[in-house]
Amino acid sequence: MTNTPTAAPVSPAGAADPSRWLRVHHPRASAAARLVCFPHAGGTANAFTALSAALPEDVELLAVQYPGRQDRRGEPCAQDLSELASGVAQALAGYDDRPLFLLGHSMGALVAFETARLLEERGTVARLFVSAARPPAQDWQEPDLSLVGDEELTAGLRRLGGIPEPLLADPEIAAEILRLLRADHRALLRHRCAPDTRVAAPVTVLLASADPKNSLEQMADWARHTVGGHEVAALSGGHFSLLERPGESAPPLTRRIREDLARPAAAASGAAAASAAPDAEPLADLVRELMMEGLAGRTPRLSTDLTALEAAAGEVMAPEAFAYVSGTAGSGATGRANRTAFDRRRLVPRMLRGTRRTDTSVTLFGQRLPVPVLLAPLAAQQVAHPEGESATARAAAATGVPMVVSTFASRTLEEVAGAAGDHPRWFQLYLPSDRAVGESLVRRAEASGYGAIVVTVDATHLGFRPAELDSGYSPFLRGTGIANFTGDPAFRAGLPADADATQAVLRWAQISTDPTLTWEDLAWLRGLTRLPLLVKGVLHPDDARLALEHGADGVVVSTHGGRQLDGGVSSLDALPAVRAAAGADVPVLMDSGVRTGSDVVKALALGADAVLYGRPYVYGLGLDGQRGVEHVLRCLLTDLGLALALTGCASLADVGPHLLANGDRR
Repeated sequence: MTNTPTAAPVSPAGAADPSRWLRVHHPRASAAARLVCFPHAGGTANAFTALSAALPEDVELLAVQYPGRQDRRGEPCAQDLSELASGVAQALAGYDDRPLFLLGHSMGALVAFETARLLEERGTVARLFVSAARPPAQDWQEPDLSLVGDEELTAGLRRLGGIPEPLLADPEIAAEILRLLRADHRALLRHRCAPDTRVAAPVTVLLASADPKNSLEQMADWARHTVGGHEVAALSGGHFSLLERPGESAPPLTRRIREDLARPAAAASGAAAASAAPDAEPLADLVRELMMEGLAGRTPRLSTDLTALEAAAGEVMAPEAFAYVSGTAGSGATGRANRTAFDRRRLVPRMLRGTRRTDTSVTLFGQRLPVPVLLAPLAAQQVAHPEGESATARAAAATGVPMVVSTFASRTLEEVAGAAGDHPRWFQLYLPSDRAVGESLVRRAEASGYGAIVVTVDATHLGFRPAELDSGYSPFLRGTGIANFTGDPAFRAGLPADADATQAVLRWAQISTDPTLTWEDLAWLRGLTRLPLLVKGVLHPDDARLALEHGADGVVVSTHGGRQLDGGVSSLDALPAVRAAAGADVPVLMDSGVRTGSDVVKALALGADAVLYGRPYVYGLGLDGQRGVEHVLRCLLTDLGLALALTGCASLADVGPHLLANGDRR
């Protein structure tokens, strides 16, 4: 291999000899951010030449050159990964003039992780990207390459890809590759990381679809190594997809870098506006952000039309998964009625009310929430995206929207709580026929920091849903959406010691819901927990009264998204009577049919304290994972803030029936 670098060393003033460690393939003096790339075992800075060329002009790539190779061949290879991290961290000391993003491929991901830990003492890491790499605390199950012969090792490299055949066919070059690979693997095998070691920066895992060394399940534990949020971005190709397909790899990297850059910029813009006018608060940061992006020729990845997401998701989700999420009961009459109820009501705005600032916060059960919106408990979200509810929980926390987690989630309530961190969350309960399992679920929710129990009462029998029936698809019978049961000690106690997955699914089907429920069972549940208790699925005012008589602290007016009773009354139409029956001091929420910020205002005007927001965020999840959910929620909250301002409301206290045209106030 040549000892001459193809990229020039870089040496900013004041840095501790960065020219030994960093190479820039395509200098971009006006770049808004730098992406520091760490190569794989046996790799060099040249591995990132093509990716550097594929990045846009506003991102400059700095490639790390490890000792012992190319122009550093005269130096000994590093004995451990912390030695590499320390050298790179010192070399980057002069690069704090613009945001730094770190990207590590395979072994380089661990070096990048350790480097991020060192750099965060100075607070200079915007995001960590990791490619083709298991989490730091996992056993990578790598063999000792000193015990593997040259022919066997070369054959393994051919299977894995990443090295052009002419290089492997050249004896001298192949020998150099094997020398470096063995040296780097010795350092890799020495590396140790405690399970609770974390970085503050968010982590994006780049996972190639055909990587023989890594799987989504293996990547999940990266979430344990960051307090800044974790997401997975899919790439096509194999283990070296990041390097072999730069045209495909650059766009997701660039998009995420620009999104991260835009948020601080928007915050700075808001701070400047506040300093100029102390009582002003930006209502449309997202609008300004997207318009500025438009000036640069960039448009949003997903539509900002929240009513268009269903059709877009239908194009990318598996047909049976989309049918499960979007389907309604029978002819779909209730589903249509939910939307019609919103569409036929009209807002009458008031002018010149001084709404430079709007307060969207609401107090529920003594807790101040930033917005009158919670994510509805949609089950089995892994059918939309591999990360399921974990991705949703991180997006909810990032946007300030509390989440209601379903009993039938595809991740355990403990896993979702871990993803949500300190962000408010509630637990939705389908009360099982096995009361020991029901009590266990409640105790687990209490122990995991859930702030309320939302018991659903309108699905003791499954609705007649043609879209699901025609496809013969149930995620639950395929093992998705029953994690809270298979992970529950009381549920497992009812299984034989040698039970397999099929037996677990059959037991779930037998006990997961209870068609014999009565109001007395609600009283039993009330005596079980001191958490606030809401009853979800109420449409008749008498049922609201019965719920309160039997211990409920609040009610949720809901048609289950039109998925249960065909031809039923819409939630919005039922809301005023339920509010009247519950009284002014009882929290009343509603769901079903909510799509836009104006819809939220209409629900609040008719008596809701807050709404549960359902399908649109799952469509966002299916379209773009955590980022898709964040996009949907940012759009909704921006629309809500503007709808309040444009109707003349400075806070939720200003919202009432007077905002609706005379005939629409019931």
